[in-house]
Amino acid sequence: MNRALPADLDCIAAVEQVTDYLEGALPPHARTEFEQHLVTCPGCVTYLRQLRAQIAASSTLAEQRPVPEEVTQELLAMFRASRGEK
Repeated sequence: MNRALPADLDCIAAVEQVTDYLEGALPPHARTEFEQHLVTCPGCVTYLRQLRAQIAASSTLAEQRPVPEEVTQELLAMFRASRGEK
């Protein structure tokens, strides 16, 4: 039977709590334990940074950006050409 190292168990617990941590939903004691783990675990710090970057990047996906007029005209021309229209 393969036994996980205690540090591995801390990382597993941190990964399970990271969403609550980012949302500010961890109770104070759990938040302190989570942050103490981060002090000694560069891997979990990297994971947390990656999640923050993903959240920041994905938040821009919801932004509506207008399609440039030339793109609209080119798509219409391609559609008309595909139907044999001028």
